[in-house]
Formats: sequence, structure tokens, C-alpha cells
Amino acid sequence: MGASVIDELSLAPVHNFNSSFQDLRCSKHVHDNVHGNIYLDPLSLKFIDTEQFQRLRELKQLGLTHMVYPGAVHSRFEHSLGVYWLAREAVEKLRYYQGAELDIDHNDIQTVKLAGLLHDVGHGPFSHLFEREFLPRVLSGYEWSHELMSVKMVDHIVDEHHIDIDSGMIKRVKDMILSSSEFTRPKGSREKGFLYDIVANGRNGIDVDKFDYIVRDCRACGLGCNFPFQRLMETMRVIDDEICYKAKDYLTIHKLFSTRADLYRTVYMHPKVKAIELMLVDALLKANDYLEISSHIHDPSQYWKLDDSVVKTIETASDQELKESRDLILQIRRRNLYQFCNEYAVPKDKLENFKDVTAKDIVCSQKNGGVMLQEDDVAVSNVRIDLTRGRNNPLERIHFFKDYESNDKFKISDDRISHLLPTSYQDMIVRVYSKKPELVEAISEAFENFQLKTYGIKTQVHATPEKKKRRI
Repeated sequence: MGASVIDELSLAPVHNFNSSFQDLRCSKHVHDNVHGNIYLDPLSLKFIDTEQFQRLRELKQLGLTHMVYPGAVHSRFEHSLGVYWLAREAVEKLRYYQGAELDIDHNDIQTVKLAGLLHDVGHGPFSHLFEREFLPRVLSGYEWSHELMSVKMVDHIVDEHHIDIDSGMIKRVKDMILSSSEFTRPKGSREKGFLYDIVANGRNGIDVDKFDYIVRDCRACGLGCNFPFQRLMETMRVIDDEICYKAKDYLTIHKLFSTRADLYRTVYMHPKVKAIELMLVDALLKANDYLEISSHIHDPSQYWKLDDSVVKTIETASDQELKESRDLILQIRRRNLYQFCNEYAVPKDKLENFKDVTAKDIVCSQKNGGVMLQEDDVAVSNVRIDLTRGRNNPLERIHFFKDYESNDKFKISDDRISHLLPTSYQDMIVRVYSKKPELVEAISEAFENFQLKTYGIKTQVHATPEKKKRRI
């Protein structure tokens, strides 16, 4: 790096930047309600204009959240375009400020853009519900993730539509998609490793995927968002093959993680949203044998046909085999939901050895006499909310720099910034629902007994309201 910001700017390949600007004027563009005009390059359009990518229009970004937040009807399609655009912005800024130093070329930019565009092409219906709630119930122990399916889908699109693209570029695109998953390759085996942290950052969790969905989801749900991701993109810098951030942006980065956690608490894991999700999972499970929903995950040529419309398929079918599923969906439509009984936050000192609470745990905690509960009467949701790294502080993995005159990178501990920052980085909330309104009181009592057996105290904040117990 040069001795000053002005010196850095002088290193920028200005002629390449102008060339890129001219390319934008000749590109097709769409208007996005978050980022404004998004310009689509010809190669990316070849992927966009396929039935496999267009399928993302039929996948709501937030699954069933729109049943509680009516405005949350945006799709994976627009999110993918947003990540594509921010990925381009990020790599172009790095090239502008450090292009000569980092040797960023046109292929690098195209690769990062495609990774942003295609990172969610393998997502299943109803956001993460499909892979985290439904599939584990029907394919116990089976290794599957939307990232792995995205990689398979990329290959399928290239083969099916005869897209002329360099095999090396496709391999790098797939590696970038997997970069934050457990299937990623070791960091040291990559050339220009910093490029792999732009779309899906397995190193420290700061990536343009989060930048887009945090702003987009807040907007759709009518929530304020004061996280200035543009500042981070403008001031970031690569040192030792790693994207680093200015030390004075420490609290801005913390705001990224805290805003994400707030979204999980108030939107993604809203108690009523989870009630609806639990019902839909039950409906899909009852329909799976007949519709063979889970069989789609083995073959990309079949998987792309699976989207949120599976609910309408079940709802409008007259087949007797789908009656139970159809009835559950009708209950959702009529707002006859599983009844939320109560919840508690797992004590901080019990988090390390926590095991998910099950319906069996609640049923086994009921007192003798009265209604005899069955496991199928109870639904339990174990909700994890963290700052991306479980019980660990995500900022411990981030490297900072003092100013543009220094090439030294370093980490910063929380206690050197502010004593108001959290000392715990994960919440574990156990929620219990009754599938039948008349069982709310019995299940609530069993839940309280479970807390007494487990912790010696009732850890819930307050008792289940009497009017909820009496609701039939």
C-alpha cells in the first residue's frame, strides 16, 4: 500500500475502471428496490434466463414469515440479484484501490459476481425450514445442504443449457459458494484467497450475502436498519490475503452481527412464525410418502421443480392420501394454529451441555391424574440465536488495521472498545406448543414441571395466561 489514501488512489487502474463503467452502460439492467439499478453482464444473463434460476422467483426469501409480517414476500430471486450486485461492488472497490497490488483481473470479477448470483440456486422451499426441519425428519443422518445442491445445480445449468464458460471459472464459483460451509476447501490451497470471503465468508462471517439480506429483510418487514454496510465496503482492505477493516469500524461490524441477531429474535424466530412452520413441517411429513417430496433432493433435474407451490398442490388436491396434510394447511389458512404455551431461555451456565428438548421430555413431565398427554399432542421448538459463531465472539476472528499507512493487521478485544458490549454471544430458547387448544393447560403444567426437574426452578418469565388455557 502507498503512504496515504491519495497514494492508494494513484495505484488504481483507472483505465480499467472506466472500461468497466462503459460495460455497465451497455448491459441490461433491472431496478431493485434496495440497491437501485442492477446491471447484468451477458454471461450472468445466460444463467438468469434459465428455468432453474427463474425458479427462485417462487421461493420466498423468508419462507412463512409473511404470515406474520405481510410485507415479507420478497423472493430468493431478488436477493440473489442483490448479492450479485454487492459482490461486484466489493471486488471492483478492491480492484480500484489495490488492483495493481492484488492482481485482480476481469476473470476474478466475473467469478465473484457469478458466485453471488448463484449462491442460493440450490435453496429449498420455505427458506431454511426445508433443510433444517423437514429433511432431518425424513432422512435421518443424510448429509445435505442447500450449498451442496447449489453446486450441483450450477453444473446442471451449464450442461443443460450448454453455457460456454471456462471450467476453471466454474470450479472457483463452486468453491466460493461452499466457502462458509463445512464442505469448503482449506484456505491455504486457494490463490487469491480473499476473493472467497466476499460472497460467503467462512473466515469471520462478514460477507455481501448478509449485507443484502439484512437490509432487504428489515425493509420488507417494516423494521429500521442503521447498519451502514457501504462504509465497510468502502474502507475494507486486503492484508496478507485477508480482507481487513479499519479499527474505528469495530462497532459498525458489531452492529452487523447484532442486527442479524435482532432479526432472528423478532422476525425469523417469531413465536407465531414458528407455530406455522411446525404445522407446515407436519403437513409435509404426512404428504411425503405420497408426493415423494424428499426424493427430489437427489437429482438437480427434478429438484428445480420443487418450490413453495407444493403447498398449493396439497391444498387443492382431492386425493384421500393427502387429507391430513390438506387439513393442516386449511388450519393455517383459517388461523387455527398450534397454540403457544410458554417459553424459557436456557440459563447461561447450562448452555454448554444443552440438549434439544423433545415432546417426549414434556409428556414425561406431566403429573399423574388429569389429561394423559401423547407425544403427538406437543410441539417443541429449540431456538438458537447467536452472533454467527455460537457461544463465541465473532469479532475475535476479524483482523483490523490502524490506517492506510500501515501494513500491520491485528485483533481487538471487546474490553478495549466498550464495557457495554455483551459477554455472552448466544441465546437458547425453548418453546412449547399445543397442537390442540383444549390441551394448553395440561401441556403448560407439564412444561413447568420439566423446568423444575431440569433446573430446580421455573425459568419461564411468567405463567401461561389463564385465558389461553381456557381457549377451546
